[in-house]
Amino acid sequence: MLSTNPFSGTDADRTAIWNMLVQRDIQAYCQANWQLVEKDFLANEFFAVNAGNQADPGKWNLAFSSLEQYRDEWLRQAKLASDTEYAEPLEEAVHAATRLEEIEIADGRAIARKQFNGKIKKTNGEVDILLWQTLYYLKKTEDGWKICGFTGYLPYTA
Repeated sequence: MLSTNPFSGTDADRTAIWNMLVQRDIQAYCQANWQLVEKDFLANEFFAVNAGNQADPGKWNLAFSSLEQYRDEWLRQAKLASDTEYAEPLEEAVHAATRLEEIEIADGRAIARKQFNGKIKKTNGEVDILLWQTLYYLKKTEDGWKICGFTGYLPYTA
């Protein structure tokens, strides 16, 4: 079963952000289809930090200084997932592991905390473990909310 937007009908901005970061992102990833999400980014402002599951910010690094670098890695990972034989529907499993319940908005900017906590079974008996969180940085534009960057692979906290 796919996730239901907890903000639907109560908050237009948070609904739009959730739809972008959960519904559209998971669908695009599971289909390895970058075109579904490419317009969700502000390319000229984008950068991303990889926390590497480390609590110490001194161990984090600038993983992507451009959207093109991120796109290429995103596509690589999405292709690996699409080539993997899962014992359950991938999109449903990623939805089951994903939570986005905290979005702070102020002055046309937002921070969204997306958490991953779950396992996806493979047909060979192995599992992919999803256990981290990402902070997305967003900006409201004339075309709606856009991703400026993120800090990803932060240690998971409840």
